[in-house]
Amino acid sequence: MSASLKMQKLAHTLHKQGFARTAQTLSRVVRLVYAAYLPPEAQIGEGTELGYGGIGVIVHKDAVIGRNCLLSPGVVVGGRSGKEGAPVIEDEVLIGVGAKILGPIRIGAGARIGANAVVLHDVEPGDTVAGVPARSLRATKRQSA
Repeated sequence: MSASLKMQKLAHTLHKQGFARTAQTLSRVVRLVYAAYLPPEAQIGEGTELGYGGIGVIVHKDAVIGRNCLLSPGVVVGGRSGKEGAPVIEDEVLIGVGAKILGPIRIGAGARIGANAVVLHDVEPGDTVAGVPARSLRATKRQSA
């Protein structure tokens, strides 16, 4: 587990125990040292990794990220203007470099998100999406076959 993620987990625990100020301070240290925004409120599951220590990763404070996921550098798991809520990412999801997952959407277990994809809608479990806006590659294969 990367040091940035270890610090976020500690900040999350402190936040849940009522030490919000200390948790926010740890979050700021992570932002300065690792160039990653990992707020203490975010829920990040065990075994989840940040590629290259989480350089450029931004996570919404209300986001939920499952177990054994990979967030590559430059990934944004964020809100969307005019929509309440944040993404829920289930277990074992791989997210490519620079991908943006925005709004109150759900990424199903085992899904794959391509590099630089902009995901604005739910992704089915096990599906692979890519593009701007992101679309299922399964649907593309079926149409071209």
